[in-house]
Amino acid sequence: MKMKRPSGFLKGTCKHVVLIVIGLCFVYMVKISFDSEECDMARIHYVNPEHAKKVQKYAEQILQAQCRSSFVKKEMGRLFVDKYNMNSPPFIRKDIKTQEDVFKYEPPFGFHKLSGKLEELLELLPEYGLPEGLPSNSCRRCVVIGSGGVLRGLELGYALNQFDIVIRLNNAPVQGYADDVGNKTTIRMTYPEGAPLSQHEYYPNGLFVAVLFKSVDFDWIQAMVKNETLPLWMRLFFWKQVAEKIPVMPKQFRILNPIIIKETALDILEYPEPRPKFWGWDKNVPTIGVTAVVLATHLCDEVSLAGFGYDLNQPNTPLHYYDNLCMGAMNGQTMHNVTTETKFLQKLIKEGVVRDLSGGIYCDFCRKTSL
Repeated sequence: MKMKRPSGFLKGTCKHVVLIVIGLCFVYMVKISFDSEECDMARIHYVNPEHAKKVQKYAEQILQAQCRSSFVKKEMGRLFVDKYNMNSPPFIRKDIKTQEDVFKYEPPFGFHKLSGKLEELLELLPEYGLPEGLPSNSCRRCVVIGSGGVLRGLELGYALNQFDIVIRLNNAPVQGYADDVGNKTTIRMTYPEGAPLSQHEYYPNGLFVAVLFKSVDFDWIQAMVKNETLPLWMRLFFWKQVAEKIPVMPKQFRILNPIIIKETALDILEYPEPRPKFWGWDKNVPTIGVTAVVLATHLCDEVSLAGFGYDLNQPNTPLHYYDNLCMGAMNGQTMHNVTTETKFLQKLIKEGVVRDLSGGIYCDFCRKTSL
């Protein structure tokens, strides 16, 4: 008797094998693109004590001045007419199906064909707004803290802790760097591969805002919310190690509305529309940092930033305040257009829409003695 071939089983097995091979290739190629020689930390520029004092004074003046209600939204609307929506919800809510634009594009610009996974995830999240303890009727000041080496030696930590909402990016640490970067964290905004591995980097009662770039990111964040272990085979689809556990309660998780990324990239920065590709993106994905600045304009009345600025003319200098990665690593990446982003941030600062506390993008205070 001729045995029947278990075609369904084989097809399923082949499918998983192909997915694993593609995942391994993705990890390898991304690793190559991000690998860089370590830089000598001694090459970090010397911080003039007088300059550090000027930086600290500038931050103090901003905090002591009268907060201007709805200022940053109005200014963004003025600068980017018909491109900036002052009413865009910053985080995904359960009524998301009423917003058709969310499902127009694939991640990270939208959740096309992922409504089922999104619905499952939202069932686990009890809250969708800002954290408890922030008065809804107060004038809020935000600061978005980047990872730039420009923060080292400025001793801005105390001032940064005084802002109402402190947004930190990816795995940028506070342990051991509090004098320069503070230790208050209202929002930790990251994608799975960027989430801190150390549980000590999660601030009590702070929000964890997930930026979802691919289908498997939904599975990871769902595992984190449910305090479950992600299957080993699924971990192959991440280009670096991801956190095993996020030590916050389900009510502290938020999902970034992809409309914020779409608004940042396609409308404000005027990047080309996403197109189907077998591999990667067309340098039309904004960095987490710039996306966080736009998010902050939707959350707060005034916005400042610190630790921003890529000096690509000095490729052998350290990129971050916390490691030895070279600035030249940014030249090898193919996802972000840092030149366009720098011009955008410079425009915001020169127009007075946001303030650059550390002067890495545009030093508005270097020649001034007061606001």
